[in-house]
Amino acid sequence: MAKLRVLVVEDSLTARRRIVEVLEQDPGFEVVGEAADGRRAIELCLQHRPDAVTMDMMLPVMSGLAATEYIMAHCPTPILVVSASFNRGELFKTYDALAAGAVDVFEKAAGTEAPGVWERSFLQALRIVSRVRVITHVRARLNGATRWPIESLAAGSTTEVVPPAVLGLGASTGGPSALVQVLNGLPSDFRLPILIVLHLGAAFATSFAEWMDTQVPQDVVYARGGELVQSLTGRAVLAPPDRHLIVRGDRLVLVDEPERHSCRPSVDVLFESLARDFASAAAGCLLTGMGRDGALGLLALRRSGAATIAQDEATSVVYGMPREAAILGAADQILPLGEIGSALGALRRSRVKSVVP
Repeated sequence: MAKLRVLVVEDSLTARRRIVEVLEQDPGFEVVGEAADGRRAIELCLQHRPDAVTMDMMLPVMSGLAATEYIMAHCPTPILVVSASFNRGELFKTYDALAAGAVDVFEKAAGTEAPGVWERSFLQALRIVSRVRVITHVRARLNGATRWPIESLAAGSTTEVVPPAVLGLGASTGGPSALVQVLNGLPSDFRLPILIVLHLGAAFATSFAEWMDTQVPQDVVYARGGELVQSLTGRAVLAPPDRHLIVRGDRLVLVDEPERHSCRPSVDVLFESLARDFASAAAGCLLTGMGRDGALGLLALRRSGAATIAQDEATSVVYGMPREAAILGAADQILPLGEIGSALGALRRSRVKSVVP
């Protein structure tokens, strides 16, 4: 089996040598280059075309964010941001890098971990990131469609339904950029409460709502629990780190139930609660992400009469979660990312809804 070829970008010689040593000790990896600044990172990426890049954010000459933006524009390569989670400025740059196309983020070693724990987790994260661009395509199984209107998915009778009162969004890998694009694509008079689950490591999630608030027109906050859903008009409310977000009756509730699909918060948990307590008065949208979280929840929403949308393959960073939803027939519409905001805005008008058994 061919080795995974990795470019290591880190300005600290001590940290860089540790990463290189970890990679060199594993027979499945090969270090093809080391860079101490962003400009050199770009040069080596263009020269070696690695399978993956580990990218520090705080770099001299050219920042890790600027290097990420250039690499993703000119030689797209899976990038794992390896960053510290305790510095607000570095966190914001990390979010910007994820929005610019970096695949995932991994926390730098603190030096307090048990022997081998950080190393094993780091290598596993890098293996996953390196596979992102070779995810299995399923167009043949999905009849080659990239955009399905509701009529093409009809499975029975249709009925006229009222516009939704709440919107649920779910995303994972590639999610920061996708969420920003969807929220910016909503009409200026879109006033539904927006409930969001994003898979992001707890260490890096602490300031994400604050960062996202600077990227979109909506007020973005973390859920506290107990809020009336209808009091959140025009707001985007994120599930906080390591808590499931659900609706119960007309209020938000945070729960500590077990992980679903190894995720907490889980998109399925949110979507299932919306299907149960809002039914056709809800709408759900599942965006790019690895795994299958959210697919069954989107199906529950569709079966309850809610409007449902999934992102298409061509615009997904990872066509995992929306792929599973498409296979289940959970989406009324499968759309390119750039069309989802306007499609969600159109749901405010009453619509014809297909009945799914």
